[in-house]
Amino acid sequence: MKDLLNVNSEFLTSLGIVDWGYTEESVPASYHQYDNWVKRELHGSLTYLSDHRKDLRSDIKNIYPEFKSALVFLFSYQESKKWMLDNNHHEVAAYSMGFGGEDYHYVLKTRLEKIFDKLKPENASLERFISLDTQPVLERDLALRAGLGWFGKNSMLINQREGSYFIIGSLLMNQKLNLTTGEIDNDHCGQCLACVEACPTNAINPETRTLIASQCISTFTIETFKEAPAPEGFEKSRGEIFGCDICQDVCPWNRKPLIKSIAALSLKPSLEFLKNWFYELPKKDLANLIEAKTNRGLKKFLQGTPFDRPGKIGWLKNLKVKPNQNDS
Repeated sequence: MKDLLNVNSEFLTSLGIVDWGYTEESVPASYHQYDNWVKRELHGSLTYLSDHRKDLRSDIKNIYPEFKSALVFLFSYQESKKWMLDNNHHEVAAYSMGFGGEDYHYVLKTRLEKIFDKLKPENASLERFISLDTQPVLERDLALRAGLGWFGKNSMLINQREGSYFIIGSLLMNQKLNLTTGEIDNDHCGQCLACVEACPTNAINPETRTLIASQCISTFTIETFKEAPAPEGFEKSRGEIFGCDICQDVCPWNRKPLIKSIAALSLKPSLEFLKNWFYELPKKDLANLIEAKTNRGLKKFLQGTPFDRPGKIGWLKNLKVKPNQNDS
């Protein structure tokens, strides 16, 4: 990985960054595909993608009028993914345990601030707006424009060197930097349909490279907060109860990054209980533990982690034991 102006690559690596790119283009290259996806109602229950924020995503200047450039970073969670694969664990998506078990929004915001603090002394008038996936920005498209990869058939951004086990975080800035803008990468999926064929709920449309949200395991286990029927085919899953990595786990572009990665599940000390929850407790015992808490109590207990999102009803829905799965 190359240095970033006065910020050396070793510092970036210490923050978990595996690649970065630069763009001065504020308009998404794929907005019309996104707009068509919403019009076809394939976003399902994800209303935050179809309300007034949809139009805001048509241009970064709609939320940050001062925009002149963006630095886009890929924050890896390859180590936690490798640990899960080595130990045959698929209960929760790897990103959820990849940042010490903490909510990555808080972790990455702090890391992005550290990068900006190093850039700021070089230009006192430089200002920034931090963009993660809570902002109405098409962050995968922003990374695409910065030259960091292409959209796979599973809709994920795929990087030639680093695969797709990463979270995208960006610094939107009020000035152009003395950097070369990225070029949109070519498609390197070819005729491969591994992700499409592996998805047990048929949630991937390979022609449009989009997901059918109502059929996606991640949508069902993370974004569906009430009692609801599982998408057809969910019984063929690997026991996922929070998120899903199936389409990434079979992607050929994720093989080489994992080979060079060191398997590690490094949880924040106060969050070590998550390992017991998801990898040691039988599902029925975890369900009983959650059942004993109020919704407010559960959310308070899990506050600061990704796992407070589904709420009590959502978690009990996810933990229902399926006939053809082991309860342990």
